[in-house]
Amino acid sequence: MQEEIENRTVHLVVSTTKLSARTIIRGFQLWKAHHEKAKAKNAAVKDLPAHGKQSIKELIGQNQGVTNIDISKTDLKGFEQVARKYGVDYAITKDKGVIPPKYMVFFKARDADALTAAFTEFSNQKMKRLEKPSVLKQLAKLKEMVAAIMPDKIRYKSQERDL
Repeated sequence: MQEEIENRTVHLVVSTTKLSARTIIRGFQLWKAHHEKAKAKNAAVKDLPAHGKQSIKELIGQNQGVTNIDISKTDLKGFEQVARKYGVDYAITKDKGVIPPKYMVFFKARDADALTAAFTEFSNQKMKRLEKPSVLKQLAKLKEMVAAIMPDKIRYKSQERDL
């Protein structure tokens, strides 16, 4: 009886070991196939031209003609958001020879209409920001008005310690 139980136990251990080895080998094969498929997909993506912000070298390398516009450094991030919205391919460079430095936006010649629309939206956003009153200034005025109404209400913070 004992010998039969031992044989069954040994058989179970051997079959479990074979199963786990097969499982590990199959998992590795699946991972390898997935890895090669992802590598082939990434190679195909690299062949496509870049979009959005890129270097001047990449922009010129697309052989579609490049033009440029001067902008000030006031809000480059805001301009980049609008340019991404309109799908403009562009490159920004800094001209250090002039004080204060100028920024040049290079873009493809075929994107001229989209860039014009992006610049108009960007300038409209800037004008709206200038027209809005400052909340901090309004708050300071309100504080002064409250202080003028109730000048005697001043709080003194102090702690007393009792023994």
